[in-house]
Amino acid sequence: MAVLELRNVSKHFGAIEALNDVSLSIEPGEVVGLVGDNGAGKSTLVKIIAGNFPPSSGELHVSGELTQLHNPADARAKGIEIVYQDLALANNLSAAGNIFLGREKTIGVGPFRILDYQGMYKRAGELFAELKSETRPRDLVSQMSGGQRQAVAIARTRLSDPRIVLMDEPTAAISVRQVAEVLNLIRRLQSRAIAVVLISHRMPDIFAVTDRLVVLRRGRKVADKRVAESSPEEVTGLITGAIEQA
Repeated sequence: MAVLELRNVSKHFGAIEALNDVSLSIEPGEVVGLVGDNGAGKSTLVKIIAGNFPPSSGELHVSGELTQLHNPADARAKGIEIVYQDLALANNLSAAGNIFLGREKTIGVGPFRILDYQGMYKRAGELFAELKSETRPRDLVSQMSGGQRQAVAIARTRLSDPRIVLMDEPTAAISVRQVAEVLNLIRRLQSRAIAVVLISHRMPDIFAVTDRLVVLRRGRKVADKRVAESSPEEVTGLITGAIEQA
C-alpha cells in the first residue's frame, strides 16, 4: 500500500495556477526525486504534503486513508516530516537541544519537573548511531559542517517515527564530501522503510540515490518514471520543455 498518494491535486493562488491536476503515489522506503525549474510547482507540492496549506482541489491519502491536513502538526501526526532548505536549526544549541526543541524530555513528579538532559543526550546518540553519523549530541550546531547540520535535521525527524520525510535541496550549499554524507543519510532512512521525497537541482544526486523521479513543469507533472529508465539529458529536456512529456 502506498504511504502517500495524491490524486488530481491542484493549487491556485488567485489567478496564478501553481499546480494543475497532479497525481503521485509513493511506496514505503521509496526515494522519489522531485525536479523542475524555479516556479515549476515543487515547493507548492511539498508544502501541501507538509500541511502548510490545503489543495484547491484533489485528494491526499496517507496509508490508504483520505486525509485533510490543516497545518504542519496534522502532517506530523500522520508521520510526515520535512527538512527545509534552511534547516531551521538554532545555532546556539547543541545537536540534542535542536533535536528535542519544542519536544523536550522532562523528569519529575506532577508540576515539579526538570529537563532530562541525560535522556535527551542518550536518545540523540542513538539516532545518530542509526544514521551512522559522526555527529555527537553535545556538539554545538554553530561549529558544525553542512553535512553534520543535515544529520541533526534528519535525526529530528526520526523522533516522531515518520513514514515519509520531505527534503528540500539538502545538498545545495555543501562540499562534495558532505554531499556524500547526506546521500548516505537518505539511504539510512530508506533502509528503515521510510519514504523520502528529495527536491534537488543536482542531477548527480537524483541519479545516485532516488528510485524514481517526478518532473514538474509550469505546475503540471510531465514525467514520472524509474530513474534507471531515464537519463540526465532526458530530465533536462523535460525541465526546459525541449521534451514535452515522458
